[in-house]
Amino acid sequence: MLGKIIAIEDNTVSIELKIDLTKFQSLLNLHVVMQEPSRTIIGEIIDIKEDIAYVNLLGEFVQGKFVYGVIKKPSFAAVVQLVAKDKLPHIVSVDSYDDIKDLYIGESPIYDGLKIGMNINAFFSNHFSIFGNTGSGKSCGIARIIQNLFHKKNPPYQANLFIFDAYGEYHTAFKDLTNISEDINFKTYTTNLESSNSEILRIPLWLLGVDDIALLLGVEKPTQLPIIEKALKLVTVFAQEGEENEKIKNDIISRVLLDILSSGKPAAQIRDQMVSILSNYETPKLNLGTEVYQPGYSRELKQCMTIDSSGRLRDIELITDFLEAFLLTQYDLVLPDGSFSYTIDHLAQAFDFALISEGSLTNNSVFEEMNILRVRVHSLANSEFRKYFEYPKYISKNAYINKLMTADNGRKAQIVNFNINYVDDRLAKNITKIYAKMLFDFSKDHKNGIQMPFHIILEEAHRYVQNDMDRMIFGYNIFERITKEGRKYGVLLGLISQRPSELSDTVISQCTNFLIFKMIHPKDVEYIKELVPNVTPELVKNFKLLQPGNCIAFGNAFKVPILVKMQMPNPAPSSSSCDISGVWFAKEK
Repeated sequence: MLGKIIAIEDNTVSIELKIDLTKFQSLLNLHVVMQEPSRTIIGEIIDIKEDIAYVNLLGEFVQGKFVYGVIKKPSFAAVVQLVAKDKLPHIVSVDSYDDIKDLYIGESPIYDGLKIGMNINAFFSNHFSIFGNTGSGKSCGIARIIQNLFHKKNPPYQANLFIFDAYGEYHTAFKDLTNISEDINFKTYTTNLESSNSEILRIPLWLLGVDDIALLLGVEKPTQLPIIEKALKLVTVFAQEGEENEKIKNDIISRVLLDILSSGKPAAQIRDQMVSILSNYETPKLNLGTEVYQPGYSRELKQCMTIDSSGRLRDIELITDFLEAFLLTQYDLVLPDGSFSYTIDHLAQAFDFALISEGSLTNNSVFEEMNILRVRVHSLANSEFRKYFEYPKYISKNAYINKLMTADNGRKAQIVNFNINYVDDRLAKNITKIYAKMLFDFSKDHKNGIQMPFHIILEEAHRYVQNDMDRMIFGYNIFERITKEGRKYGVLLGLISQRPSELSDTVISQCTNFLIFKMIHPKDVEYIKELVPNVTPELVKNFKLLQPGNCIAFGNAFKVPILVKMQMPNPAPSSSSCDISGVWFAKEK
């Protein structure tokens, strides 16, 4: 018998110890059983003062199974003992290890030799978060979990893990998994345009919708979305050849020029604007050199824009008649449906025409707002980043996603790693959102999506999962939508971050499993305490004291909050710190 219950306050039971403490190495964090004739209640020793042990109530055994939570407090007559060693796995690990259903993730630093396990379905069928300061073991922790999964007797051959790798760390940790079996494969896409070892990340532009293009161009206002929609509709005209498409271009240019002619502005200003339009937007049949025919002779269009001595356009009626001949009575433009390919140059040209067709040239404020997008798409088209959106041939969305999950040997790739280390934070964030939305839409539209679950794992998640402007612009944030709706479609989110306080509140609130490594920043610790359910003051205290590689695990997959010591992954991610002294004091080469 450990002692006698002398007080019960809230969730804490005070026990007067009846043992010689010098014969025990330590009682802190050990589990005790409070046995009554018809009830078995479990608690954890959280403090000892003057021979009084303070025990936090955790749960009780019901019909031989441990259940978290205590409805009725123990009686003062309950017999208090340390939990027997053979009963510990039922409380802090798994009842009886099943290779299909369970996974060991580490060992207990409290109980020597006790493996800590979790139910695979309870962990991976929910969104999860892994938090901790730099160097605390986050990357090694997720690498170890995934390695343990694939080193099981029955590996998860049908897994689909998409890792967005902020630093290019995980290639080392997973590249050798294929040695286990030819049916286990790891695939890497890289943003390093000079790489010869990994496939360059490439996204077919024609698979992107209005929201995706808006993300790519950094839209800041909802009023900018119509110009993107108009540009995407015009892509059909520029990406596909044909007489009808040229007629549509001529119609757009003509309407813009006619608006300028009727604007009432001074003749010199009208002439200059028309010359500017035709210098930048032209077709074979409508340009500054197009012949305008009159009875008996013809002149080039630019020659018809002369101003007479009274300050008027001399041939305004002639130009008007000429342009009106290009007008179409009706034509319909629809958004691309992904059934044909187009390039970034087609998109840039479509933005040019969308800008002038919206009448923004006659409104300075509208022009400035819309021209920002035009400049950005042209900047992208003229940068090396355009290569990320150049795809060699047409591919459908379904075929593209299937290709993402196909290894070089033609077999299924269970782990797909996107190394986004070689682009700036803004583009990395937008690429991550675009892929997340693509995978979510694919699963939502796929009749058997829930039978093919996708796990999207975000390293340095605070860079991407933020309280940003997406909700104001689009009406939703893709990561918030995934955490709220993704489970029913089989799309699950895994967050790895050193700054949880910078993450979206909505996303964190939807996570049900947590691995917390050492955290010392007061704002982050307080954030977790306030937002994450089932976080007790005792857990919060431990966040600051954890050794590297140790974490506190709690949530649906764990029966009680438990301290876990994880083994180093083998091989480990390439995330070691800089050896300052080794560099500083090295002999000159």
